[in-house]
Amino acid sequence: MQLSPAHHDERLTAPRTWWGISVLLGLSCALMLLPLGTLPLLAGLVGGTALAGLAVSAYGSARVRVVNGALSIGDARIPVSALGEPEVLDAEEARAWRTYKADTRAFMLMRSYVPTAVRVEVTDPTDPTPYVYVSTREPEALAAALRAARA
Repeated sequence: MQLSPAHHDERLTAPRTWWGISVLLGLSCALMLLPLGTLPLLAGLVGGTALAGLAVSAYGSARVRVVNGALSIGDARIPVSALGEPEVLDAEEARAWRTYKADTRAFMLMRSYVPTAVRVEVTDPTDPTPYVYVSTREPEALAAALRAARA
């Protein structure tokens, strides 16, 4: 199946090291329950690892899509007609827009483990949001899909 140039689909998953930290949190829970016996130790290991893994999975499951003339970021859906020209941000520029250049009114999907991003001005005069900032591993592809969807 060939995708149109106005289509982009990306899932921002958490890095592998975060999953390792989940296992370490489960191990910490198990060690806290060690004085209570083997069964509580195993329950702490399984339960702690599962809860930490659930938290990592929930945070790392953000999805960025351009489909049917809209930019879909997590739960937000913005029509491409309300957006301006996308700006591809390299790692240094993305860090600047996450910190001292950031506007508190902006819609931002930030993931610290993704160094690059795309910033798009919101051109809808009724929307107080100045721009949309999206962390993405494929900033050129996302920008190209937004441009194609606008055309």
